[in-house]
Amino acid sequence: MTHLRSLSAARGLILGLDVLLATLLVVAVLLAPLPVRWLVMAVSAALVGVYVWGRITVRVHERSVDSPRGAWRPDGVWIIALLVLWVGLLWLSPAALWIAFPFMLLQMHVLGPHRGVLAVAVTTVVAVADGVLVQAGADDAWTGYVLGPALGAGVAVGVVLGIEAFIRESQGRQRTVEELTRAREHLAQAERARAVTDERARLARDIHDTLAQSLSAIELLLRSAETSVGSDDERARSRIAQARDAARESLAEARRVVHDLTPPDLDGNTLLDALRRVADHMANSPAAGQGRRRELTVTVHATGPARRLPVPVETALLRIAQSALANVSEHADAERARLTLSYQPGSVTLHVVDDGRGFDPAAVPERGERGFGIAAIGSRVHELGGTLTLETAPGEGTALAATVPAPWTEEP
Repeated sequence: MTHLRSLSAARGLILGLDVLLATLLVVAVLLAPLPVRWLVMAVSAALVGVYVWGRITVRVHERSVDSPRGAWRPDGVWIIALLVLWVGLLWLSPAALWIAFPFMLLQMHVLGPHRGVLAVAVTTVVAVADGVLVQAGADDAWTGYVLGPALGAGVAVGVVLGIEAFIRESQGRQRTVEELTRAREHLAQAERARAVTDERARLARDIHDTLAQSLSAIELLLRSAETSVGSDDERARSRIAQARDAARESLAEARRVVHDLTPPDLDGNTLLDALRRVADHMANSPAAGQGRRRELTVTVHATGPARRLPVPVETALLRIAQSALANVSEHADAERARLTLSYQPGSVTLHVVDDGRGFDPAAVPERGERGFGIAAIGSRVHELGGTLTLETAPGEGTALAATVPAPWTEEP
């Protein structure tokens, strides 16, 4: 875009010079003395030919103002040839003096701000010498013949340098705009990539905290039912019924995850009700650990004035409770677990405490069921700007506390 604007400005300047030069040549021919008019026409034709050749060869209208200019060939040859023909035309027709001005503009544009100024100075000297020595009469004031070319030279230099400075400034601004546009595009791409990564991490956590845990519970229920078939058919049927209910809820959860909706346990329920429902489901699922099965009792309590929390906060706390209880059920070999939802001004804390065998936090693997669950909990808490505290040791149970900001909104 910047290059096109530069070419447009240069093309406009050169086309203006073409028209001005053609007009002044016609004037020089018409005002030439009759005895030498045919010779003036011949020199003018030669000058037009050289000018057209230079326009085709040098192609000055396609040059950028920042491109190298003033080379000896063809730039210098073209300007010198035009200057020689103009001097001859000036000798034959005094009206050719006016052609000096378009020549000055052309010299500045073709030769650049350094060699162009030198060429303009030479042209000015020739024009002044012709005016003072040839055209000025004995009674004529010579100041006009000096000031005219000098002022024309000043205007030519100022106009070309001003136009080129304006073009350079426009190019600089355009480059800045383009750089800002590219930076904005890169930032947008990075933001999209980060959003995709965050969404993948969110989906991984949701699948781990819901579908994976539900499928694990279903597998345990079916395994329990299998061992009870033939010896305790009533227990087997109960486990199968629980597995069917869990599968139905897992299907509903899968649909919710796909559509990124509120967890089904929160549909029409308070967070405390949803936690109680999750606790009931977990308590009715057989725990597995060290090759034996134990019933898990989960209780839910609340402290502080309960209030409705933003949906993202309630969803995150519910997912944290699901993931933490899944760890307790599958790995802690605990008999009792306690969920406590503590409401404080501006924040809320979810405590999950069990009496299981505990573990060494430093020895938790980076991947795997337990390791991923703890990492997912920490990620959820940090996304909400909260803090996660984990206290555990082998044989001493586990206490987890997730505190997240929760502005006071409305009472449930």
